[in-house]
Amino acid sequence: MFPKKLHRAVICNHDEPIVQTRAGKLRGLIVEETYIFRGIKYADANRFEMPRPVQPWEGVKEAIIFGPVCTEIQTGIAHDAYYVPHFYYPQDENCQYLNIWTQSVEPQAKKPVMLWIHGGGFSSGSSVELYAYDGEDLSKHGDVVVVSLNHRLNVLGFLDMSAYGDKYKYSANVGMADIVAALQWIRDNIAVFGGDPDNVTIMGQSGGGGKVAALLQIPSADGLYHRAVIQSGMTANGNNTMPADAQKLAALVLENLGISSENVDDIQKVPIYKLNRAAQKASADLAAGGTRVGWGPVYDNDFYKGNALSEAGFRPESINIPVMIGSNTGEFAGNATYSPYEAAVKDWTSEQRDKLYDSVFGSNKERALANFKKAYPCKDEAFAPLMDTMFRTGVTAYSRARTAAGSAPCYTYMFALDMPYLGGSLAWHNAEEAYMFHNAEYLEASYIPGVSEWLQDVMTDAWVAFAHTGDPNHTHMPLWHPVTGDRDATMIFDTKCEMRYDFDKEFIDDLLSAKKAGFSGLFGGRRFLGGGPRQQI
Repeated sequence: MFPKKLHRAVICNHDEPIVQTRAGKLRGLIVEETYIFRGIKYADANRFEMPRPVQPWEGVKEAIIFGPVCTEIQTGIAHDAYYVPHFYYPQDENCQYLNIWTQSVEPQAKKPVMLWIHGGGFSSGSSVELYAYDGEDLSKHGDVVVVSLNHRLNVLGFLDMSAYGDKYKYSANVGMADIVAALQWIRDNIAVFGGDPDNVTIMGQSGGGGKVAALLQIPSADGLYHRAVIQSGMTANGNNTMPADAQKLAALVLENLGISSENVDDIQKVPIYKLNRAAQKASADLAAGGTRVGWGPVYDNDFYKGNALSEAGFRPESINIPVMIGSNTGEFAGNATYSPYEAAVKDWTSEQRDKLYDSVFGSNKERALANFKKAYPCKDEAFAPLMDTMFRTGVTAYSRARTAAGSAPCYTYMFALDMPYLGGSLAWHNAEEAYMFHNAEYLEASYIPGVSEWLQDVMTDAWVAFAHTGDPNHTHMPLWHPVTGDRDATMIFDTKCEMRYDFDKEFIDDLLSAKKAGFSGLFGGRRFLGGGPRQQI
């Protein structure tokens, strides 16, 4: 995706590398023995309608450049573009494209397939947005087939037009239907790229992790994947977007566009910028009235059976899928871009630290700090107020509930490596991706000589082992146990890897209590802001 070395030999000839898919022939690249195919069209679709297979073609199509990414309602310049490097690409609503990295194009190779589903919530992002998403080294190191994809997002992927006729019955979930279509394409075609259609792992981070969790609740995806990885993508509240609220949003969008229900098909011809503006205004108007409707799958108990942590529960058809789920220590409070003392954490005075702890924990300070040191004996106490609770509580709730509901193993992890950025930062949102993609040495803000090379080997091997068998264990790390009914079991990825059990509950409870109390006086109103695409300056 992004050049990592200069003077690399690239082969792209008229006659190689060419593969024969069901719809026609594709020509890609060979880069240092890795076969790369970019911008493969896996589906077509009319606006707000379900995806359909691409039409066959004659001759050979080029698959050497990426396809367009989904149009965004608003593309902000992320303030985290240094420590989570971004790559922006042309946008188009005709965005159903995928990319493949593989070490073989022999159908008999039958290598595990690892499908990456990008983050950015359900409203932004793409398969090429982050430098860490480059699949070449993961494919090479793990000898696996890596696939990434673009799909419809925001108003294009999740506007509930179901009240306006059968044509739009599933419009509230066509963004997820695109991903199902990509999985169907993988089932039908991945063998010619050396992949095993009977061994597909779906994995994603943040919004991508949410999409993985959603796929487990979508009947039409059953049988198309065999393992699932949710990275910083699950919160504990388990909220669904309900049809009544989603349909209010759609009605307002039509009203803003001046389109009546009798002429609803006119929405197909509205220029995308007008559609986006109408959707943005509709969302804001609903929020002003007290109803917040985020872009994402809508619980219709048909295409999408709803969030497993809400009233929907886990589907018996997918409860036998092994799951790996985890989060990072800092997430959105991971890097101290807005340090209260404009100094590296290690340089804060004892007076400054006490002021911070009093401001956050109040009378519970001593207990909270004791519980923090018990949970994280090697971490600086200054990090205690900044530890993530949103995704950590989601990991715990999801893994416990899933373990109770079925027999498939659920493995949990925490990425706990302190980053060298700004004299020391917690692992921010997105930080683990470069390590499980085996790209850590290419991202300078989080690179630690010697440590990064070792840890990316350990983590990539764990993800690859999981893709092979549904068990992340390998010989270069401690034995990783799944969650059981009576205890949490968490693999800690840090300067050393360690298996911990029920290790942070007391501290997380302390921090949740502090957050409910409002973090009174924290930094005089300033906050620690962390990594994550689309955070505005």
